Amino acid sequence: MAVTGTPTSVPAGRRERTGWYFYDWANSAFSTTVITVFLGPFLTTVTELAAGCAIDADDCDGVVRPFGITVAAGSYFAYLVSLSVFLTVFVLPVMGAIADRAPRKKPLLAGAAFTGATATICMAFVTGDRYLLGGLLFLIANIAFGAAIVVYNSFLPSLAGPDERDKISSRGWAIGYLGGGVLLLLNLVAVMSLSEEGNPQRTLDIARWSIVSAGVWWAAFTLLPLLWLRDRPGALALAEKTKRGNVLTDGFKELAHTIKAMRAYPLTLAFLGAYLIYNDGIQTVIALASQFGTEELKLEQGTLIITILIVQFLAFGGALLLGALANRIGARKTILLALTLWLGVVTAAYWLPEGEPLPFMLLGAGIGLVMGGSQALSRSLFSQLIPEGKEGEYYGFYEISDKGTSWLGPLFFGLIFQLTNSYRLGIISLMVFFLIGGVLLALVPLRRAIIAAGNQPPRLI
Repeated sequence: MAVTGTPTSVPAGRRERTGWYFYDWANSAFSTTVITVFLGPFLTTVTELAAGCAIDADDCDGVVRPFGITVAAGSYFAYLVSLSVFLTVFVLPVMGAIADRAPRKKPLLAGAAFTGATATICMAFVTGDRYLLGGLLFLIANIAFGAAIVVYNSFLPSLAGPDERDKISSRGWAIGYLGGGVLLLLNLVAVMSLSEEGNPQRTLDIARWSIVSAGVWWAAFTLLPLLWLRDRPGALALAEKTKRGNVLTDGFKELAHTIKAMRAYPLTLAFLGAYLIYNDGIQTVIALASQFGTEELKLEQGTLIITILIVQFLAFGGALLLGALANRIGARKTILLALTLWLGVVTAAYWLPEGEPLPFMLLGAGIGLVMGGSQALSRSLFSQLIPEGKEGEYYGFYEISDKGTSWLGPLFFGLIFQLTNSYRLGIISLMVFFLIGGVLLALVPLRRAIIAAGNQPPRLI
């Protein structure tokens, strides 16, 4: 069990917890405004300009040649996303290992967050056909985003005891969705009020400055957690202080030891495997919902934008609601309930009528209610399964299971579509991820897993 009185076991006060919540508010602007809405279309248009296509071309079959590699203009952003995921897989565990050994975590959080925010702000210089600059800035921003999340998550065990972490994690996730939704709403108001029909260049400029606004938001609100969070070094950081080793090199060395030592915690790995599967289903539904709406249901872009806002704001309430439910019945039962609701979501998606926006928006409301809670409770439940002092490293692997394996669901969806030529069969086939992930989660003896990791089990699991 964790030793009472260590820096990671002393509960934080309201001010410190509020500071932690506000980093979720800060960084959600990047994931929502940049990744979900604006960056893909913006960078694709810039790449098409570099390929010699007109800015308002309906179809562009041109190519670009970054570093001599021939790439279709329409594929450039997708390849960048894949490359960023590949690089992130190597960066996140190392960042976690360094965070566990650093006497102060806040400088690491600041460094990663401000690096990502600065790269996002520098998108202001991606004008004309500067697709290479845009790609490089995206890689830096996305990798820094993931690295900062690892450090941010590693604070969670020091913020509260085992019985309060579900509530703390759910509040952070809820506030994040609210913050991301507020900025997205402001940017969409700008799009609607400033766009000019027949002027695609103005639309492109609005998208660019919307992306920049997310970087400014990210950087500005990161100041609050840096002011209010306390640096409480964990057990490994205190040990490193006595050895006077190099935090960076020792982090690399210890990472190799951790990978080997994880075999001593098979139940923790079992939970991670279950999370990998059901979270991949969640991420795939989120990623492909817009494509399903446009290609299968023939819905307008305005409907999709409104639905995204519905998801964002209802995810705020959904995370709080499921967090409160977890306090009554336990995190695992609540996650299993959420996965059951996810099964209902994909089943309902199969039966949605074509060309009808209201049913699609109602489906978005259902996604919002279950999305935030299932992710927040998974994060807090995993915090119970981490050996003391290893929070950063284990959350590094946790984030890999989020970012590094998110190709499984899209690949499965794509194969089903290729075989059946049906987006509806593709979306309902994702039921397998929620079913298998839920069964595996139900089979993990969590109380025994928490004790095996050396931690005190909460009252309800």
